[in-house]
Amino acid sequence: MNILVIGGSYFYGRVFVMEAAREYGGDHITLLNRGTYSMEAFGVSQIQGDRHEESVMKQCVGDYDAVVDFCAYEKGDVTGVIENLTGNIGQYILISTVDAYERGGGAVRTEEDALEHRVFAGEAGAYIAGKVAVEEELQKVCGERKIPYTVLRPAILYGPYNYAPRESAYIQMMLFNHSLPHFIDADGRFQFVYVKDAAQAVLKALGNKDAFGQAYNICQDETMDYDSFFQTLKDAVEPELAEGLQEVPITVSSAMAQQIPVPFPATEQETLLCSNEKSKRELGMIYTDFPEGMRRTYHAFKRVYTDS
Repeated sequence: MNILVIGGSYFYGRVFVMEAAREYGGDHITLLNRGTYSMEAFGVSQIQGDRHEESVMKQCVGDYDAVVDFCAYEKGDVTGVIENLTGNIGQYILISTVDAYERGGGAVRTEEDALEHRVFAGEAGAYIAGKVAVEEELQKVCGERKIPYTVLRPAILYGPYNYAPRESAYIQMMLFNHSLPHFIDADGRFQFVYVKDAAQAVLKALGNKDAFGQAYNICQDETMDYDSFFQTLKDAVEPELAEGLQEVPITVSSAMAQQIPVPFPATEQETLLCSNEKSKRELGMIYTDFPEGMRRTYHAFKRVYTDS
């Protein structure tokens, strides 16, 4: 199994590369990315450069059983890869997002539901529009060239190596400020997926003919809100730290004004929930319980923050 990974050194991609190197050996994995973090310690080949430059893509020589694309964000990204690689592609796995689904209605989304074609303002709107565009591009281009493809749509990723201001920011607050916010007006709900589970979803899709032409929601069983999220986080820490934690009541708008992270949907209007039944049925996914995943995450970040 020779795998070309586009991206693959920051968070989700990094964990996938680590898991794939254990499964197949690093010598079967080539990374193409900007080289922010080196992954060569895992025995992989790493090509540094911009995917949009034809000369960089031409360095990816030979046939690949699979291309795993973690950083396709805009129309043309998939076409550029397929047109500029010199060898054959056995399967194209695109990492998309559950945010690609059409907003509104309140129903739990399955893989058969419509994608969002309205364009919303801001970075989030551009991100959604880009992911929808590359999903549709993937289907069209791979269909024309008879390249098997699979789409994975993860929910909110969490876990070790996630240095985005999400769970890691709250872990820092607990460790250094002995406090957590309590959002008094947040009624949004959301779903997570432990990053190692998301990496396993890619491994289970690799070369899996049953996954060809399919899309899968990748999300845990539990539905969370801010209250249950913070409670789970408190349950993950040592008893002496949990006992001394101060909850700070605050509105969402006040938190944002004070640059306190509000990284998950805060209102019911923002809520978008998905079913993971297809991934469990067809890929054999087993999702880590959120309390266990958060316990692992807390201890991983604690080592980073207190041992450095």
